[in-house]
Amino acid sequence: MSSTAQAILDTSSELARVFALQQAHQWDVKASTAEQRKAKLARLKDSVLAHADAIVAAVQKDTRKPEGEIRVTEVLNIVGNIQLNIDNLETWMTPTEVTPSKNPNDKAMIAYEARGVCLILGPWNFPLGLTLGPVAAAVAAGNCCMVKLTDLCPNTAQIAGVIIREVFDENEVALFEGDVSVAQELLELPFSHIFFTGSTRVGKIVMQAAAKHLATVTLELGGKSPVIIDDGADIDKIAADLAGAKQFNGGQACICPDYVFVKEDQKQRLVDGFKANVTANLYEGGELKKERIAQIVNGGNFARVKGLFDDAVAQGATVAAGGVLEADDLTVHPTMLTDVTPQMKILQEEIFAPVLPVMTYENLDQVIEYIEARDKPLALYIYSNDEANVDKILARTSSGGVTVNGVFSHYLENGLPFGGVNQSGMGSYHGYFGFKAFSHERAIYRHQ
Repeated sequence: MSSTAQAILDTSSELARVFALQQAHQWDVKASTAEQRKAKLARLKDSVLAHADAIVAAVQKDTRKPEGEIRVTEVLNIVGNIQLNIDNLETWMTPTEVTPSKNPNDKAMIAYEARGVCLILGPWNFPLGLTLGPVAAAVAAGNCCMVKLTDLCPNTAQIAGVIIREVFDENEVALFEGDVSVAQELLELPFSHIFFTGSTRVGKIVMQAAAKHLATVTLELGGKSPVIIDDGADIDKIAADLAGAKQFNGGQACICPDYVFVKEDQKQRLVDGFKANVTANLYEGGELKKERIAQIVNGGNFARVKGLFDDAVAQGATVAAGGVLEADDLTVHPTMLTDVTPQMKILQEEIFAPVLPVMTYENLDQVIEYIEARDKPLALYIYSNDEANVDKILARTSSGGVTVNGVFSHYLENGLPFGGVNQSGMGSYHGYFGFKAFSHERAIYRHQ
């Protein structure tokens, strides 16, 4: 047997061993009280805080993100998410009483019970935040779980392993490092629930694997999230919002604005405002301060982005801002393209980079028809002061979530469910909705 084959066999055996431990232990975890679960969550929160500097160092080594972004997305957001679970767990775990329709003297309720042994597969764009957030929800709901971070962020996976092993026994939560073959081996196991954050392409693979065992799934995917700028909207504010959104994590966020519709007579003002904000945010003396913006995650993704950019320019797109792509350190300067057309690849694939195509339109129906004809996006952004137009767009389109007159806000509000629809995802989480994602709603009826 070759060394590679032996390594695969050893990995498979180790995963099966831990899975068997968690299968045996899941019933004890399911029966745990709110106080017991809160104690585990508190230990997780304390460990994240204790390792905050190590988290920053690891994520920076993997992605070159600015320290401030890392502390918000990979430390503070995780801690806040965990605390939200701690603060509300008793309420969430309380069964919902239902008055029986046929015999009101009987009792009925909906109890929230753990799904069992869950698999959590994390992404590379926010490697710790979008992994430990679901872990906290799974623990709050009383599950065991096996966790795999992306191999594109090995340093972050390593510190995540330190945190998980510090807080949990492997028969309850276990983290595994390694390449894509480890994720493939995990997907062969009969989990009760799989939570995946990543691309639509891989989401289909995950769903196929789940179907073998009839596992439930939460798929947090992506898509091309449009921005609609209505007549009378504040172009200066919008330009600042879009510049900030495309700067954040180097445009590598699943809810990042992916393309823009604007009236022709407002286009140049939008371009000028975008350029001015990018310059103020990221440049000094005409030079990009690269420590202020994340690099593209790897060479493969940089080549993909450059291919989209080059195809658009070759087909007549105008580089209205930016347009510099540096392969030696995987840096894409924030870029705005105008004169783009639907046949260009950049309007057919999710960009996942600080490149923003802009299209013009004459009437709102054109915009609505364009969005209706394409896959349902994860996010939709509407800038308008006309409530009738906002309502019309909402009635005639579908998306995972919507923010009106801003960006990202529907994601940041933990009182709202976050998730996609069809091609952009399945299921939702955040706060109570994360607890529900990892829970089965069990109907209980008691005759008196």
